[in-house]
Amino acid sequence: MTFPGGLRALNHRDYRVYYLGQLVALSGTWMQTVAQSWLVLQLTDSPLRLGLIGTFQFAPLLLFSLLAGAVADRLPKRRLLVAAQSTQAGLALVLATLIWTGRVQYWHVAGVALLWGCVNAIDQPARQSFVVSLVGRSDLVSAVGLNSAAFNGARIIGPAIGGVLIARAGIAPAFALNAVAFLVAISALLTVRARGAAAPRGTTTVAEEIAEGVAYAVRAPRVRLVLGLLLITSFCVFNFTVYVPLLARNVLGLGSEGFGFLMTALGVGAVAAGLSLGWIGTAPPSLGTMALALGAALTGLVTLSAARHFWVAAVLLAAVGFAATTTTAACNTSLQLLAPDALRGRVMSLYTLVSGGVFPIGAFWVGAVSEARGVSIAFLVNGLVGLAGLGALMLWWRSRAPRS
Repeated sequence: MTFPGGLRALNHRDYRVYYLGQLVALSGTWMQTVAQSWLVLQLTDSPLRLGLIGTFQFAPLLLFSLLAGAVADRLPKRRLLVAAQSTQAGLALVLATLIWTGRVQYWHVAGVALLWGCVNAIDQPARQSFVVSLVGRSDLVSAVGLNSAAFNGARIIGPAIGGVLIARAGIAPAFALNAVAFLVAISALLTVRARGAAAPRGTTTVAEEIAEGVAYAVRAPRVRLVLGLLLITSFCVFNFTVYVPLLARNVLGLGSEGFGFLMTALGVGAVAAGLSLGWIGTAPPSLGTMALALGAALTGLVTLSAARHFWVAAVLLAAVGFAATTTTAACNTSLQLLAPDALRGRVMSLYTLVSGGVFPIGAFWVGAVSEARGVSIAFLVNGLVGLAGLGALMLWWRSRAPRS
């Protein structure tokens, strides 16, 4: 069977196996994300402490992404992914056990979140740069679109299952099922023939290799612009693990099931974006399309500040999910296609640094504003700040375009 159009990356056997395994793992991770947020609110009843969990989980991306990118270029990527995902399965089981025994405390959740982030700092650049080994450059746009659809399809499946599971059976099973999901993904990785071979080793040190990757990004104006768009998206928009539980509980008066379905609505829009990206040609969307999509996502945040009904919030979250995912998936594809093969791990570590490493700062900010003024004000403030930043970035690009 030959897959057409945006599904063409599935014509590669290794990618099909990898894709199905990662879809299962991502569904489990999103289920755990819902459970973790709900657990923190049960333990602390504090928006600020909920935001701090995001800070703990994503701070290692800020600190170690560049080092992890150099490691990803030096070692076989499949081996790195198996090691990272095995560790994540173990961490999920630790929290499940603590909850089942009634011993879980806030510091346990924070500690696991911090360790999870350290593992994720290695997993992300390895995962991003492994894809080209599975499909080649010609089908990379399709693969990134499908990866985005899988990530956000998991955002539909995981929270929906997680919300119902928490309401029916409690929080611990969500963590246990996530561990099982990772075992499925690891089994799939072990059957993939591609190894994601390391780049040829020279005489340079890790520090010199990191500097080489950063220097490439600094010299390339288009790379700088793409990273700027990603920075605004990461800081202002992708704080949903803080935004959505507070919107569900404090504004709409919903329980865990309502929270899960709001996350599902967000995922529906994001999946649609990923599939739409996959159906374009071999080139990523234009810079203008990315900027327009980001502007739509930020406008959606401003509108969400006035949402007081479930279905209004659900529709707006779906729209924001579509626009924000279009931006991030297009940024991912652009960077992978712009990067030389020998630098891809390091360039994608910059993607990880900006997309995930900025999150702890944004999560703390959203948590602090929500604690002081409520989540509706947090939506409004971040939407307006993001629109101002987008305007400044595009003015910079227009001012230097004739000299590009």
